[in-house]
Amino acid sequence: MAVAALLVAALGTACGSDESSGAPDKAEKAKAAKGAEAGAAGALSAAEKAKAAQQARIAAAKKWGLRKTPLAAPPAPKEKPELTTRDGFEVEDQEEYPPVFTTIDTEDKVVFLTVDDGAEKDPEFLKMMQELKIPYTAFLSDYIVKDNYPYFKAMQAAGVTLNNHTLNHRYMPGLSYEKQREEICGQQDTIQRQFGKRPTLFRPPYGNYNQDTLRAAKSCGIKAVPLWNAEAFPNRMEYREWDRDLHPGDIILTHFRGRDDWKGTMPDMIRHVMKTVTDKGYAVARLEDYL
Repeated sequence: MAVAALLVAALGTACGSDESSGAPDKAEKAKAAKGAEAGAAGALSAAEKAKAAQQARIAAAKKWGLRKTPLAAPPAPKEKPELTTRDGFEVEDQEEYPPVFTTIDTEDKVVFLTVDDGAEKDPEFLKMMQELKIPYTAFLSDYIVKDNYPYFKAMQAAGVTLNNHTLNHRYMPGLSYEKQREEICGQQDTIQRQFGKRPTLFRPPYGNYNQDTLRAAKSCGIKAVPLWNAEAFPNRMEYREWDRDLHPGDIILTHFRGRDDWKGTMPDMIRHVMKTVTDKGYAVARLEDYL
């Protein structure tokens, strides 16, 4: 507002020094002054909104028992990183199939959270993630999702992308090409029918696949196969790399699980993940923004 006031004052001075200025000129200057005021007000409003959003994030972190407020992710990159298959993860003729990777090539200090299968349907998890504004990506298996599609519809409505983890969570290399295609394409059809959008991402159960898996996935419309570089539990993190640490662009795997399988709940798991991620100076970003 102060900037706008100065601009109005400057315009007033200019008007006073030009005796020959007509009414139309004065009207244009008055319009410009109003525009400057509106711009200053808009900037102030944006700053206020950002401040309010951060205060809400701090309050949510306190409510859900996080020791530190999660770091905000940077804006999505304008140019998406190139997706390439990780060394040692190739199949024969890999260039013909969707890339398989555990990390996104980025210098941003971000990691990506992914949640598999769908067994536990904890409403507190949905509420927690929405209030904390933590993005994540789901990979669903229909055999344990189908008893409560509305749970995952609520997740989707909150902005979560629902992806393919097969119909029945079978060990894919042990199946024929035709059976693998049934598992993958069948889940593509189910997700489109139940949630209205056909996935482009596929994660094979247990992270196991062969050439037939990727060939079948491609035939079903899959564009990429994200695996993971770290796995999260309520009380620990497990890492793929020798240094047992996070790296920019790492994909973190966890599961829809509860006390029947873990010594804790899904919110407990998120508290541990966010402590680890935030302590190391990372933000959780939306995976789809980098693909």
